[in-house]
Amino acid sequence: MSQFFPSRRMSRHESDIAPSAPGRNPVLSTESLKELFEMKKPLVTMLLMMATVAIQPLALPSLAAGQAAAPQQKKEIKDPAEYNAYVNAVQQADPKAKATALQSFLQTYPNSVMKTDAMELLMAAYQQAGDQQNMLQTAQQIIQVEPNNVRALALLAYTYRMMALQTGNKDNAAQAAQYGQKGLTALQVIQKPAEVSDADFEKLKKETQIIFDGAAGFGALNTKDYATAQKDFEDGVNLAGANASFLDVYQLALADLEANPVNPKGLWYIAHAAATAPNDQAKKQLGDYGRKKYNKFHGSEQGWPELLTAAAASPTPPQGFTVAPAPPPPSPAEQAADLVKSKEVKDMSFAEWQLVLSSGNQDAADKVWNTIHDKQIQLVAFVISASRTKLELAGSTDDNDAHKADITVTMATPIPAAKVPKEGATVQFQAAPDTYTPNPFMMNMKDGELPGVAAAPAHKPAGAHKKPAAQ
Repeated sequence: MSQFFPSRRMSRHESDIAPSAPGRNPVLSTESLKELFEMKKPLVTMLLMMATVAIQPLALPSLAAGQAAAPQQKKEIKDPAEYNAYVNAVQQADPKAKATALQSFLQTYPNSVMKTDAMELLMAAYQQAGDQQNMLQTAQQIIQVEPNNVRALALLAYTYRMMALQTGNKDNAAQAAQYGQKGLTALQVIQKPAEVSDADFEKLKKETQIIFDGAAGFGALNTKDYATAQKDFEDGVNLAGANASFLDVYQLALADLEANPVNPKGLWYIAHAAATAPNDQAKKQLGDYGRKKYNKFHGSEQGWPELLTAAAASPTPPQGFTVAPAPPPPSPAEQAADLVKSKEVKDMSFAEWQLVLSSGNQDAADKVWNTIHDKQIQLVAFVISASRTKLELAGSTDDNDAHKADITVTMATPIPAAKVPKEGATVQFQAAPDTYTPNPFMMNMKDGELPGVAAAPAHKPAGAHKKPAAQ
């Protein structure tokens, strides 16, 4: 699920929601993503319903007197016609009819005290009607009027995040991050409206912060800012607790496990994501990814099944959770010493010669070099460049992948022009190692020949020409 957006275009059957190269991170199928989006919809729907419930109650002017003081003065419509128009719009049961009535109210009373409230209800009506374009447009209009409106910011942050996941559009990801950051800032300054209870206000702040943290974390993950992504996602997941969403836990796992160095808490998060994935295919894909990451970090799969079982019960790891890292791999010098003890030089591959000669272990390097120096050796290598008298070759797969030569062969005699190997081809040759440099590694070989290719015929010197006589 990358990305992280992938550098290649995904097929119609793939949707990468991971932030790195194809094949590096688990890829969830389109069906898995559809189920995931359905899982996330109730949260935003609930927030919009909270908006509707919170601002619907209105006191008539005659009923407002004598009420207890509130943190903010309640909004009251004094014009009966305006009030009736507003109530008529709010009470429409059909979302499309409600949207039409609210649009009419806003056009008729553009300076109403209930303008922002009506726009929030209009945004909710569009959402309920499935009209995403008008829903986003209304949300953007709300934050032009009220920049710290957390409901509109939450809807924008969430929707652009989902759009980015579905389409791989980096601009949508950037917008999700932008609205997420604006929302987190807004939460620091918003005040409780008089008509909203303390409990509902705290619930609104909590639920919107989870959305903002997820959107901000997703934006950071998309740009491979893993440290920021870890902080934002972890804030949201910890705040949500047992109700943390699959998507947030999954992407927190990616932020931890794709970072360098790896954060071992990501192994818990990926194990939980694998246990709670929306379908069996996704469970297997994420389980395989987590197992490989665990094996690479820990050095074996011992303990992974137990971690899967434990993480299934909670999205957050217990206090002090960690996984023991694998012991450090042997140094190149140690690898070289082991290699010359366990294998005859004549039986080593070119890549193994290269490892020993560039390892810094002089005793091991001398043993290899004294065995192959000035001896005719037959090898197979990849052509980086070639001329009639010299071949630049890659003897190891790693250097070929990097399109970097590690062998220079000087031919004993020029190669016939028609037989000069092509760049990228695999060529068999024989030559004698002459000199080498350990870093960057290069073996210079002399007296090169291509088996089965006759040397080019020598050209006879041209006959002498007399200078023309002076006129």
